Amino acid sequence: MAPLAQAVTVSLQDLKEGIESWNPHAVDQAFGPDSLGILIVKDVPSQFVQLRRHLLSYSSYLGNLPSGELAKLENEKAKYLTGWSLGKETLKNGQVDTLKGSFYANCAFYVDPELSCAKPTEEFSEDNFPEYLSPNIWPDEATLPGFKVTFERLCRLIIDVAVLVAKACDRFAEKEITGYPKAYLEHVVSTSTTTKARLLHYFPDETGSSSATAEGADEDDWCATHLDHGCLTGLTSAMFVDEKRFFPEEPGFEPTVPPILGALEELATSPDPAAGLYIKSRTGETVQVKIPKDCIAFQTGEALERITAGRFKAVPHFVRGARAAMSEGKIARNTLAVFTQPNLGEEVDISQHITFGEFARGIVAKNTVV
Repeated sequence: MAPLAQAVTVSLQDLKEGIESWNPHAVDQAFGPDSLGILIVKDVPSQFVQLRRHLLSYSSYLGNLPSGELAKLENEKAKYLTGWSLGKETLKNGQVDTLKGSFYANCAFYVDPELSCAKPTEEFSEDNFPEYLSPNIWPDEATLPGFKVTFERLCRLIIDVAVLVAKACDRFAEKEITGYPKAYLEHVVSTSTTTKARLLHYFPDETGSSSATAEGADEDDWCATHLDHGCLTGLTSAMFVDEKRFFPEEPGFEPTVPPILGALEELATSPDPAAGLYIKSRTGETVQVKIPKDCIAFQTGEALERITAGRFKAVPHFVRGARAAMSEGKIARNTLAVFTQPNLGEEVDISQHITFGEFARGIVAKNTVV
């Protein structure tokens, strides 16, 4: 079993006051050459805990909707980067990923409540880049009441904190990286209309056939090892739910969603201690990272690596499943990732004049099977 790593942790108040005043090396320790590439922020606004639990409960409600309802939320033209998808990505062995479902939403509402996707440019439009320029598709309010407003509120809170993390990164980068544009990452995070959020539902392993073993550290069965392609990825801790208790299934019928959508009862921990988020550190070691339920974690992505000329490296990471043999229930894992990214026309590689739109188009083409 891989060792459990302790990520650099700072308080929200420290970020507001400037963490470099008490620890000038905090950002480098979190994101630099010898780091894990992850920073945990504690003492976040009190409403975070409730919003997290409610939205991650919605992930189970969403994943258990009848297939006909889920089909209404799919957007094949956008390569499923808005709305619901299942089985549209490939794992490292080329196998189609049917282990997790996801719901993507554009977070342009953070900049302008009237926006439902990124702003088009002369180069990018809905016709030639629907992955980022297709409007959001939300479940019907009668089907999942309160889903949209809960989703938006939690994303806004996470992005607010990401802005403060970005400021800390900027202050460090301006001193350490020649030619780094002043306050660039703060500008990216606070003004971007391309930021996306992904609500993930890792389906229960009911067969016990998962490849994950307590001894094997690299068996990324629920989510293959990958890099995020944005700047800072905001992460909630995972919610583990025994769906056997909440989603009855009769022979010959699809699972049914209860008529009243309250927050689900969350397991105190995963029944399989080896399940969860793993990071491949800068030294090549695979370690497990646990995020406290009342904290927000931030990882570095490929766009930030380019923006900082390689000083902050993107983090290879994966998720391991909870084995059925570890529990008598149907254990699902739900989580939320918010990918803060530059606007489509902004450069992520100044030396080569590569815009984020150009960069993201290449990444998207590699990651889908459609």
